[in-house]
Amino acid sequence: MTIKDTPEEWEIRATDTPFVGNKTSVRTDDVVMPDGTVVGRDYQVHPGSVAVLALDEADRVLVLRQYRHPVRHKLWEIPAGLLDVPGENPLHAAQRELYEEAHVKAEDWRVLTDVYTTPGGCDEAVRIFLARDLSEAEGERFAVEEEEADMELDRVPVGDLARGVLAGELHNNCLVVGVLSLIAARSGDGLDALRPAQAPWPARPFEA
Repeated sequence: MTIKDTPEEWEIRATDTPFVGNKTSVRTDDVVMPDGTVVGRDYQVHPGSVAVLALDEADRVLVLRQYRHPVRHKLWEIPAGLLDVPGENPLHAAQRELYEEAHVKAEDWRVLTDVYTTPGGCDEAVRIFLARDLSEAEGERFAVEEEEADMELDRVPVGDLARGVLAGELHNNCLVVGVLSLIAARSGDGLDALRPAQAPWPARPFEA
């Protein structure tokens, strides 16, 4: 048996959007179950995101420390951001986020992994890129505001991040998935065997 997620959509009898926010909304669908019953399912509708595991020549990952109000924590994270424009090329969005949050550019880009962050209650899809051959970006730094004005920036060895993940000290989804995927890729076919940066992404289709 092939272990692979497959697309499927059950019948929806009715749908409502009781809340619409600045970037996301909440939808309620009445979904027909396999036994014919109809059950309401509430979930957050999300535009999708990109994240960047930027790896330097010293095998350190570029990380940011940022306050996240819903969980009342300052979390260590990798650069990430929303797909603000429908159909936006995720590579371009990732390059923008790396520039805006860290003022860094990368010459080598590959897809590390694609994930649904919380599929039981949100349709957010995230593409996590691996970026290598890093250098300082040109031009002025991006002007930060709100939570990002308090953001800290560091570079941490891969091994230290992995230990923090397994010790329950690091919790950000993209950092956890990105670091462990990096280690898995290295122990498998190697980083050069990762998908190209423009690989198709059915969860958030785009034009190259």
